[in-house]
Parts: sequence; structure tokens; C-alpha cells
Amino acid sequence: MIYLIIWNIMPFCMMGIDKWKAIHKRYRIPERFLLLYGFLGGAFGIGLGMIVFRHKIRNAKFSIMIPFFCILQVIAIGLVLFD
Repeated sequence: MIYLIIWNIMPFCMMGIDKWKAIHKRYRIPERFLLLYGFLGGAFGIGLGMIVFRHKIRNAKFSIMIPFFCILQVIAIGLVLFD
């Protein structure tokens, strides 16, 4: 559980940093890197970052893939906890 909490704090912060970089026209965090973090367990952090920072909410890849990854992670957590 600690792993999931820490793993979701990192992509949440990355979404905030990427939003700041977008506003200030700096080098951005690649989308594939953010999606990889989401796939590997950080989907809730990225999803919360999308809402809080209002970042990438119109991006179709993120709007579809992040909720899908959240569903997969809930299923995986359920299988681990209730197996």
C-alpha cells in the first residue's frame, strides 16, 4: 500500500511540474513517460493531477487511458487483497 501511495504522489507532482513548464514554455515531460507511470501504478496520481492542475484534460489519450488504467489497478488491487 505504501508503494502505491508513493508511486501516485510522484506522477501527481509530475503533472504539476509539466503544467508549470507548459505555461512557461519550457521543455515538457513526454506524454509517453506520463502514460507509462500511469500504467505502472500511478494512474490515480495522474488522474488527480489532471483534475487539480486542469492539465491534459482535453487530451484524448489521457482522457481514455488514465481512467482505463485506474479500472485495471482497482481490479489488480482487489485480486491481491481478496485472493
